Amino acid sequence: MSESNEMRRTPRRRPGRGPQPVEKAKDFKGAIKRLFSELKNFRVIIIVALILAMLGAILSIIAPDKISELTDKISEGLVLGMDMEAVKKISLILVGMYLSSALVTFIESIIMTDVANKFAKQLRTRISRKINKLPLKYFDKNSTGDILSRVTNDIDTIAQSMNQSLSTLVSSITLFLGTIIMMFYTNWIMALTAIFSSIIGFVFMFLILSRSQKYFVARQEELGKLNGHIEETYSGLNIVKVYNGQKEADKKFDELNAKVFDANRKSQFLSGLMQPLMNFIGNFGYVAVCIVGALLTMNDIISFGVIVAFITYVRLFTSPLSQIAQAMTSLQSTAAASERVFEFIDEEEMPNQDKLTKKLDKNNVKGKIEFDNVIFQYDNADKPTINNFSAIAHPGQKVAIVGPTGAGKTTMVNLLMKFYDINSGDIKIDDISTKELTRENIHSLFTMVLQDTWLFEGTIKENIAYNGENVSDERIKEVCKIVGIDHFIRTLPKGYDTVLSENDSISAGQRQLLTIARGMIQDAPFLILDEATSNVDTRTEELVQQAMDKLTEGKTSFIIAHRLSTIKNADLILVMKDGNIIEQGTHNELMEQKGFYSDLYNSQFELL
Repeated sequence: MSESNEMRRTPRRRPGRGPQPVEKAKDFKGAIKRLFSELKNFRVIIIVALILAMLGAILSIIAPDKISELTDKISEGLVLGMDMEAVKKISLILVGMYLSSALVTFIESIIMTDVANKFAKQLRTRISRKINKLPLKYFDKNSTGDILSRVTNDIDTIAQSMNQSLSTLVSSITLFLGTIIMMFYTNWIMALTAIFSSIIGFVFMFLILSRSQKYFVARQEELGKLNGHIEETYSGLNIVKVYNGQKEADKKFDELNAKVFDANRKSQFLSGLMQPLMNFIGNFGYVAVCIVGALLTMNDIISFGVIVAFITYVRLFTSPLSQIAQAMTSLQSTAAASERVFEFIDEEEMPNQDKLTKKLDKNNVKGKIEFDNVIFQYDNADKPTINNFSAIAHPGQKVAIVGPTGAGKTTMVNLLMKFYDINSGDIKIDDISTKELTRENIHSLFTMVLQDTWLFEGTIKENIAYNGENVSDERIKEVCKIVGIDHFIRTLPKGYDTVLSENDSISAGQRQLLTIARGMIQDAPFLILDEATSNVDTRTEELVQQAMDKLTEGKTSFIIAHRLSTIKNADLILVMKDGNIIEQGTHNELMEQKGFYSDLYNSQFELL
């Protein structure tokens, strides 16, 4: 990825263009159906795991019948003499059943854990690739924290649910249905007693599920908003402190945190009712079975062993109800999380470029750029930001773009880089329309040095050679000497192998010089400098300016600057206002016109 992608990764947020959540209908069935359709590559192994879960449940269901047989043998033995051979045989069969059930359940658990982790990895990979395909306008409308929440919290929720709930749901349903069959097979009167004593659990479970889904959806959404606020606050913590905004930030955090708490409280309260409800139903079932079983035994309709078996069946019958309830609760969280993940994955991507076959080789580019009546308007803007913009930058020219805030300077650069598609008009590079060139091809032709420097955690050498191919250590050192950062690097403990991190006390000017060195390594024919000296002091500005002068040699350069003193030597100055060029010329020509540029230039010195 070229350095120009920095602008895509960390776009500037335009005033009034913050996160604008869109309310959409929440569909539990649709979300679960979509989730299962996304698991198509894992269907075979999931089916194997679910068959093992069913097998483990079936072995647990058959075991009580053997317990009943063992109880009857022991009861008979107390009167007629114990048949130890028969007791031993039944006991060994029971041990074999329970061991086999435990083994297949363990294997199933390993399989589902592996599937859950692989699916989560697959989703993260898809989201990572999706980010690079989304238009810049998506990031204008959605906070970084909310996007991060989808990548972390929501995907983790899906993975945990798959690992814990899916197999539990299948084995519980198998256990539930199998227990009913075995109960009727053993004694239909006792079976009806157990079922009617437990049926109320079903009614309450479905009532609770129908009312609690909206709170699980709200919990995931509010958590995303809270993460967005936290990311926003801590990334700009210095600004918050400088403006004494701690109370306001804390107030907003408390409001968002209270909403997460409220959604959590309501969802967990309703889902928490299920466990005690199932416990009550189970205990009530024990009492009913014991009473009815005692009456039937007194009338010689069933043996004592049947009562023992049915007590086990009641436990097997009510336990699945509780597990099904818990699994359904987990699936509700999964549905809410998967909706958010797939909503992101389904976002409209930038137009497909497979049909674009033209390509400019950066080694053969002449360096001409032409804007021809360009018009561009943001989706939610009232009027065009760029309106009939026309200009020509000739090969090797240094073109400065100046104007008040909101004039469209950075937007124009975004259009040049094809981060946005223009509404009408055309932009040409060496007389070839950018509409006929891929974004990747255009990005490879440009070096960008932005106002906000971007360095990743890694060595200085790795930062400078970022995404470069076959960059030698000698070339890196040569460029650093040209830029004037070599001496500073050599004073560091490990020189060029020093690892940079966010905690390192490297000045803004030094960071900027490192990004300029990175730009020199890239050696693209076009250069964009967007407020590159705005974050440094006057002395450092001179060093950065000298480095940038060396960087612009032989390149067609676009320089966006508020400090007009830094662009006095530009070959062409474009003065923008309200999305159009109102003046253009050299510094001296514009000063002689005594127009907007002249007033803007003089006003800066009047303020000093």
